[in-house]
Amino acid sequence: MIKAFVVDNDRLRVTDDLTREEAVIEGWLGIAIPTREEMEEIEISSRLYVEDGGYFMTAVLPAQTEVDDPLMSPVTFALAGNRLITIRYHEPKAFKTFPLRAEKVATGCTSGDTILIGLLEAIVDRLADILERAGRDVEVISRDIFEARSTKASKRSRDFQELLKGIGRKEDLASSVRDSLISLQRLAGFLTHVAAQTKMSKDVRARIKTLSRDVLSLADHATFLSQKISFLLDATLGMISIEQNAIIKIFSVAAVIFLPPTLVASIYGMNFDIIPELKWEFGYPFAIGLMVISAILPFWYFRRRGWL
Repeated sequence: MIKAFVVDNDRLRVTDDLTREEAVIEGWLGIAIPTREEMEEIEISSRLYVEDGGYFMTAVLPAQTEVDDPLMSPVTFALAGNRLITIRYHEPKAFKTFPLRAEKVATGCTSGDTILIGLLEAIVDRLADILERAGRDVEVISRDIFEARSTKASKRSRDFQELLKGIGRKEDLASSVRDSLISLQRLAGFLTHVAAQTKMSKDVRARIKTLSRDVLSLADHATFLSQKISFLLDATLGMISIEQNAIIKIFSVAAVIFLPPTLVASIYGMNFDIIPELKWEFGYPFAIGLMVISAILPFWYFRRRGWL
């Protein structure tokens, strides 16, 4: 579907006059619109280039960001003269909110380059919101991992499997946003050269510079968030290892405690004709008492050494 907007008193207004087929649009603009396969190329030369007097810039942007598994797909911005064309196969939220805002409020959208800057600013704001939400979710996971557990029941209630799933989802989200920011960072650098070549206004070049700084700071924050998530993953695996070691220790101590009574029972269970205590009146209580004492002594020793 092709949507067209025109500038009306520094605002954007939807128009149906330009809703045509792609081939007609190409002929009208005098540029070749890249295909989906071309947009998905990862080479810089395939994403940022000049062709037929038009400037083509492709960035990977997320959609459906309300969940931890956003849809990542490339979006191409093409500046052709005084017009801006966007080619995309999904609907990032900024492409819904920015036209509505630009239609109601004067945002300085007087040309293709100003519309592009405004749209990129809306995209960066959206990515910042995603990172903020992911950061809050990571803090919740961190508290679930490290908060003190006062009772044994509360310790058992900590579900490490769910924690690992949550950490994995946040890592996927942070990685996706970071990839998007890196592509936007390259786009902003290319746009800086375009602004110099086309002699854009001083205000537009200042906004591009601010946009580049914002993207760089968000990329640093996304890197920090990924590092924190990696730390939480290592910490969770360490907690799991500690609990497994505690379980193994319990079984080891239980085996040591029951080993002496088993030895005593094995001795008195031998089938020999001559056993000194065989005809003894107190032989059975003596054997039972010896087994109990041999079980209590290791337990007392382990408790005294602090191993239990």
